[in-house]
Amino acid sequence: MRTGRYHHGDLRAALLAQAELALQEHGPDALSLRELARALEVSHAAPSRHFRDKRALLDALALTGIQRISAAARERLAAAGPGFDARIRAFAGAYVDFAAERPAMLELTFIRKHDPAVTDELRTAWQPLESEAHQVIVDGQRAGLVRPGSPARVFEVLFTAVHGVAARAAAGVLTGPALARVLDDVVDHLLRGLVPAPGDTPLAPPAAPPC
Repeated sequence: MRTGRYHHGDLRAALLAQAELALQEHGPDALSLRELARALEVSHAAPSRHFRDKRALLDALALTGIQRISAAARERLAAAGPGFDARIRAFAGAYVDFAAERPAMLELTFIRKHDPAVTDELRTAWQPLESEAHQVIVDGQRAGLVRPGSPARVFEVLFTAVHGVAARAAAGVLTGPALARVLDDVVDHLLRGLVPAPGDTPLAPPAAPPC
C-alpha cells in the first residue's frame, strides 16, 4: 500500500468524496475509515488526522449535504424573482431535486439534524436555509398572500409536505414527470391553504428606516 499520496489539506476532501460514493452505494452502516484509507491508498492511521471516528466523518458528510441544499436553494430563489408563488416553488424544487439526485445524503443530513447528540455546527448549519424560507413566508404575509401568524409554524407545514415528497423521491417511488407533477400538486394545495381567510389582517410592511 502506498502512503503519502495525499498531503495534509487535500486528504480530508478526498476522504469526504470517497465517503460520499460509499454512502450512495452501500449506506452509512458500511462506511469505515479503514476502508476509505484502503481505497485512497494511504495508511490506516491517516484519516484520523481529519476525523477522530466514524461519527465525525458522518457529521462532516451531513454538513456537506446541508451546504449543498442551501446553495441550491439560494441559487433558485435568486433566479425565481420576487413572486411568492415562484419563490416557494424554487425552494421546494431545490430540496426535492437534491433528494432525487443524492438520496443517501439527504437521509443522512435529516437523521443527523434530529439526532439528540447533534453538534452545534450541524444545528446552526440549517439556520441560513430556514431563515431564507421564513423570509419568503413573511414577504408573502406582507403581500396579503399568506394568512397571518407565526412564520415558523407555516414553515413547519411547508417543510413537512415538501420533505414527504423528497422522501418518496429519495426512495425511488417518485421519479421523472410523476415527481414533477406531484410536487406541483403539493405546492398548489399548500398555496391555496395558505390564502388568508376573510377578515384576516395582512402583516404590516416593515417600517421605513429613519432618514
